[in-house]
Parts: sequence; structure tokens; C-alpha cells
Amino acid sequence: MKRTAIALGLSIALVGCSSTTSPVATTQSVVDAISTSVQVTYVVNQKLEGDAAATCKTLGAEWAACQDATIQLTNSGSAIESADWEIYFHSIRRILEVKSPEFTIEHINGDLHKLTPTAEFKGFNANATVDVNFIAEYWSLFETDVMPRYYVTAENAQPKVISNTDTEDMSEIITPLTGENLKRHAGDNNIVMNANTRFEANEATAQLSAASIANKIIPTPVWQDDKVQGFADLSAGISINAPAMKQSSLDAVTQRFENFGVNVAGSYPVNITIAPQQLENEFAKSGGYTLDVSADSTEVLAFDNAGALYALQSIASLVPSDFAVNKNIPQVSVKDAPNFDYRGMEVDIARNFHSKESLLRLLDQMSAYKMNKFHLHLTDDEGWRLAIPGLPELTDIGGKRCHDLEENTCLLPQLGSGPTTDNRGTGYLTKADYIELVQYAQARNIEVIPEIDMPAHARAGVVAMEARYNKYKDSDLQKAEEYRLADPDDKSVYTTIQFYNDGILNPCMDSTYNFIGKVIAEVQAMHQEAGQPLKTWHMGGDEAKNIHLGNGYEQTGGTTGWKGDKDLTKESMPWAKSPQCVAQVAADDSLETPHDLGPMFVKKVANIIAAAGIEKTQLWQDGLKDVDAKDLPLTAVANVWETLYWGGANTSNHMTEKGFEVVQSHPDYLYFDFPYEVNSKERGYYWATRYTDSKKVFKFSPNNLPQNAETSKDRDGNNFNIKGDTENRGYNGISGQLWSESVRTDSQFEYMVYPRILPLAERAWHKASWELDYVKDREFKGGDTTFVDANKQQTEWSQFANIVGQRELAKIDKTGVQYRLPVPGGKIESGKLLTNVAFPGLEVQYSTDAGSTWTTWTKPVSVTSAELRTVSPDGKRFSRITAVK
Repeated sequence: MKRTAIALGLSIALVGCSSTTSPVATTQSVVDAISTSVQVTYVVNQKLEGDAAATCKTLGAEWAACQDATIQLTNSGSAIESADWEIYFHSIRRILEVKSPEFTIEHINGDLHKLTPTAEFKGFNANATVDVNFIAEYWSLFETDVMPRYYVTAENAQPKVISNTDTEDMSEIITPLTGENLKRHAGDNNIVMNANTRFEANEATAQLSAASIANKIIPTPVWQDDKVQGFADLSAGISINAPAMKQSSLDAVTQRFENFGVNVAGSYPVNITIAPQQLENEFAKSGGYTLDVSADSTEVLAFDNAGALYALQSIASLVPSDFAVNKNIPQVSVKDAPNFDYRGMEVDIARNFHSKESLLRLLDQMSAYKMNKFHLHLTDDEGWRLAIPGLPELTDIGGKRCHDLEENTCLLPQLGSGPTTDNRGTGYLTKADYIELVQYAQARNIEVIPEIDMPAHARAGVVAMEARYNKYKDSDLQKAEEYRLADPDDKSVYTTIQFYNDGILNPCMDSTYNFIGKVIAEVQAMHQEAGQPLKTWHMGGDEAKNIHLGNGYEQTGGTTGWKGDKDLTKESMPWAKSPQCVAQVAADDSLETPHDLGPMFVKKVANIIAAAGIEKTQLWQDGLKDVDAKDLPLTAVANVWETLYWGGANTSNHMTEKGFEVVQSHPDYLYFDFPYEVNSKERGYYWATRYTDSKKVFKFSPNNLPQNAETSKDRDGNNFNIKGDTENRGYNGISGQLWSESVRTDSQFEYMVYPRILPLAERAWHKASWELDYVKDREFKGGDTTFVDANKQQTEWSQFANIVGQRELAKIDKTGVQYRLPVPGGKIESGKLLTNVAFPGLEVQYSTDAGSTWTTWTKPVSVTSAELRTVSPDGKRFSRITAVK
């Protein structure tokens, strides 16, 4: 009825227009009709490789890599003859050439593109499809390479999202990816995961008896007496006696016990003493403790409040998932302390906002598994997510995305946010929200590390401060210029890593440093009010560059087949044509080229941070590339994020040699925005690896990076070699990262983080028995050397996976976290269905009637084909369905 009415109105507007017809009504009717009647379908036709790659080179594709794709526009309603409309869409792949003469595609900024009909366009016929064929950069191997919320607009009309693209299920937009379109190129040897290949991958991880893992704690303690047997009866509840423990920490862990159904006002004594001098040297450090659970009582000796908290979390780890009917925990004797001081998780709430509630849930789980650093990425090109007193524009404009091409009221739509503000492209933490988060973290022994990314990835701040300038320029020019971040006369031509041409703040303006000082002071005051003094300021520092001046391009006319052609004479480095920066380079003998402005900026900001009394600054390692640690007035921490097979293993050692503390953040193992498996249905970017599952995180060796060459593959599924080229001076820690370009909702956020955060916590806390000591010049060769004890590694993974599957996921269910359930493996052998799952103990169900009914799989059953799914322990959620034949 609705479509018929719209079509009738449109027919009147376009066919029977009278002199009194309102042009606003006419254009709005066109927009409304297209938004409801036209369906978008995205088709990946083929990669262009081999001889066809010459096309990619000519079109200027980075690394001469591109694909042929089509956007199909299918009209299911009445004919639409008007060409007075534009469709805006988000594409993380740059459009290099439009092959359909009926349309043009213009790059606006970032990932936003505009599709416009030309004079060749003859309208949308009823029940017909129009193709927009084009060449796009790189490849599309996962459905989430396509972004949702295409929207249509016209002059004097309100933009409307095209209805079938208003979804988070990209299979409703993109056609299935199959065959060669699942490979990056001919040398891509990754195994595409389906029921059969998944079954093979899971086969070595057998289900263990519940009794064999009942007394196991995760993360694994340094020492546990395996001879201790028996149980402690908690049916009468527990009584925690911890007079020296902070009440807020005691309350936090008490809430966890209550969540499991443990009565915390009972009689079984849990006695906690904080006495650092009584611990042996190995355990005499922050977080260290001993734990003795007997039939009569539990005794804890802790180094500090953190150790007391972690001892209680270890007791909580022993609580069985069926505590309602089994109120016993195993007796244990444990001595424990962390492997790394820094056990972190980074979350990007800038690209897409994630709610305070989801962050609080994360802090609960971080504490449960003894993680202690929460790195909060608050700002980026696509959003500013923290209210700063005195600078409301940062969140009024920088915290909001909508269809305002002039960006007077909001930032441009990006990353699938579409034209409206009613999604996670918009949102921010208030001052009160942030203080609550810091207080919540403090109670759980977690340091909050705020990141305000700069000088690159700063567009949200730049645009917001331009809006502030425009607001005050006519009434108070001094106030208008006080915090301005862009040089209006800068003619530099550059493209950032995410395709912006204006997202890097200017390091040569006093107002830039006024702004930085203001933001630091306000955030520091929030920390002070929260009761957690600000100890570390993360300034970002990464990717301040023009990608066209990188190794993936050469001057047009060059003969390197794998480099894209680009007229490099029209390109410049950031700030190279800023009059203020040109003047600064000329006047300062320590500066030779615009490249030197980056290290200069880091030093200046470090001085501001140190002057504020903050102990450390932290940066992504490329921000420290040309900085001497001795030139900084405070300790600098480097998040090393180079892939191991591209040299990242030695980069970590080189950074420690230069005097920086190192936090291992390698994307090929620790980026949780990457897919869980090589299957086009999974979510995420994949520039460093095609997959990272929980087992891969578990097998990661953070203390001896070269050995990872023996236990993993590169991004194309091939072996690689690593030889340590310098001495290992030790690392400060390890961090998981969740970037949010393709992660728009809280449920997607939790799907990507959990359960991978559990093996991350394991590697952060516990040095595995199979992790070898680092030896300079020892070379690990994938598929060749066998230094690593693979059997021992598999045995420890099997135990860990069984604890997660049989116990921990059931506990996480009680918190409401929507973790990813592993898709089951399966095969039909001799007419019998066999299944398995990555975390043994989880229920697998099968259906032989296309999902109408489901049966729990318990033993081989006769089928000819089936669909499989995994069930959460609480029975409320299911994995993605997989078919087996």
C-alpha cells in the first residue's frame, strides 16, 4: 500500500506536473520513491590480476591491485524517470573508474562517494535493473568490505536511506563471494573455512572430562601444586575478611561472586592478608599472591591490593558453571604473579561509538581475567567522543555525523552511518560518563589510558575547531583563533590512509599547542575527580603521511608493474605547503624538511605532558620512528604494530634498544577487528592477516617473537621466516586492539572482542611452557624448523579451550556479553554426521529440514546433509549456521 501510494504520487509529480506543483514536493517524491522502491545489490565480478593488472596500474591503484565490481539498482516499483537525484554511499575501496556511461562517481572525502546520473541515464524502468559498473581499488574478500546505508537526496529534499541497505546484515546487499573471489591473488593459500575444514582444524582439540579441568584457573598461575585434591563446600556461602583491601575493589569482585549465585554473606572464611614482605621474590610484585583453598578456609597472601583482587578472581575462576546445583570448588595451592606489567586492551570508540554500558562490561571481564590497562581511543578522523569543558564544538559537531556537506553542524557521514544521527556514527561520553568509567576501572585495578590521536587521524578535532573559529571570527577574532588547528593557507596536497585530504592538524601554529594543553588539562581534571591520577597520555602519533608518496606508487610512466601510476609532481607531504610550516622550517636549524615536523611535534607535546606532571606518554611506534628517547622529558611507551612477517619482530627489539618501553600490539595476532576465520561471512578488516581466532592468540609468543614463524602463517597462508637480529631487552607488555571501522554496534563490538580476550589475558599473565627463551640470530623457519614443542602447545590449548567451553562462557553469559559462538565443524563419514567445536563442551545442534527443527548432536547420526549451529550455555544464542554435505 505504501509503495503504491508513493508510486502514484511520483507519477503525478513526474508525468502530470502542473504549474502549481511544488518543486520541493517533486524532488522529495523522487527521493522517497528511490529510497523505498530501488534495491541496491553489490556484485564483485573479479579481481584484475595477471595481464589485467596493467589496468590497475594505469588507473593509479595502490600496489596495482584492483577489482571489477557492479552496483545493481533494481526498481521494484513504478517507473522513475527523473535524473534529479544523487546517491551517496560509503566505500572503503576507492573507485578508480566508472565504466557505465549513465553515471559518474565522485569521491567526497574519507569513504563517502556520490553517484550521479549523466545525460545518458534514461530512468529506472519498472521492475528493471540498472548496472553501475566500475573498477575499485584492492579486493573485496569479506561481506563487510561493503558498508550499509546508501542514501539518496536531491536539491531541496531530505535525504533518505535506501531501505534494503539500512541493515547490519551485509548479505542483504552483497552477492555471495565464491571461488577465486575468496582469494587475494593466485598466491593466496589460506584455507577457506567451511564445516569440513573447520572439523579438521578442531579435530586435535578433544573434549576433556570436567573433573580433569575443575581445579584449573585461567589465566594459568605461575605455580600450582597438582597433588592437592578435594573440594571446599560453599553451600553455606562465603565470608571475605580483607581489612586491608580497598572497599571499592572488594565490592567489584563481590558483585562477580553474586552474579554466579555465591552467597557472600555466608560462613566459609576467605581470609586475605596484604603483606608484600612475606612473598617469595618471584611473586613479590604488583599483582602477586599466594592462594590456598582448603576444606575449612581459604587463605590469601597478597603483595598489594591488586594481588588481593586477583586472588579473589582466581577463586571465582574455580566456581563451576553449574554452581546452582554444585556448590563446591576444588582445593588448590597456588603461587602467582603476572608475566607482564602491561596487560591491555585498546578500544576505538571514535570511528563508531560504543556505549558506556558496553565499556563497563568490558572492564568487568578485563578484571576477571587480570588485565590492567584500558587504552581508550577517543578521537579520530570520524569522531570526537569525549566532552571537553569549554570546547562544546568537539562533541556538538565532532561527535556527530549527518548529511551536511559543509560540515557546519556535524561531520560527513562515514563508515555506514548514512545521513542521520540515530546510529553509532553519533555519540560521545559526557564528563560524568568518563569519570564513572575511570572510577569503575580504578576499583578493578585497571588504569585508563586516554588517547587523543594526533597529528594525523585528527580530522574530527580540526573540523570542530574550524566551526568554533567561524562562530567567533566576527565577534572575537582572538577567541576564534585560540584553538584553531588548521592553517587556512595550507595548500599541501595529500591523501591520508583513510582517504581524507584535510585530516592532519598543523604543528606549526601556537593555537595547536593551546588546544592540546587545554584538552590534557581537562582530561587530567576528570581523572583527578575520579580518584585515579592520570599517569599515561597516549598522543597517537601514527600515519602522518601522504599515502601517494609511499612504496605502492610511482611516477606516471614508470615501468614497475606492481606499482600504481600517480602524478607525484602534484603531491606533497603534509604541511609542505603550509606558509606557517615553511617559515618554521626556514627559521629552525634543527629542521631540514617538512618530515622533521613530525618528531618536533612529538617533542613539543611530550613537554606539555611532562609539565602537567604526567609520568608517561604513549604512541604508536611509527610516531617515535625518528625521535630520540633522550630528547623526551618523560618515559615514552611504544605500541609496536608492525606485522611480524614484515619485520615487526625485530622492530620491537629496536624500539627497546632506542630506550622506549614496548607494548606488543602486532596486528597479525592482536587486532580483534580482523575476522575470526577465512570465511566471507565474518566481519572485519584483513590487511595484516586473513584471520585471527582464539587459538592463534593463545599460540602467540610475546616474549620470543621470532618463534611465531614456526606456529603461524603470513596473511596469504604461507610460511615465513624470522631471525632475531639484536638482543632482547624485554618488553613492558601486550595489548589487544579493537578498531571500529566495520564495528558499528555494541553486539558487533562484543562479538569481535570476546572470546579472543581470554587467550589474550592468558598470554599477558602467563608465560607458557612452550615459549622459548629468545636467542639472537636463531632463525625460525615456518614449515622447516621444529624448535617449538608443538605437542605441548596443543595440549595446553586443549586444556584452555575446554575450560572456556565447559566453564567460562557460561559465566560470561550471566553478564549479558554477546560473545561470538564458534561455528561448529562437521563432516559426513560413511553416511554418519560427525561434529566438533573449537571450545569443547558447547552444545552443537543439527537440522535436516532447513532449520525448521533442531536436535542436539550427541553421537554419529545418519544423514545425507545437514545444517549445524552452536548453542550458548544459557540456550539463548546461536552461532552462524553452516551446512555439511
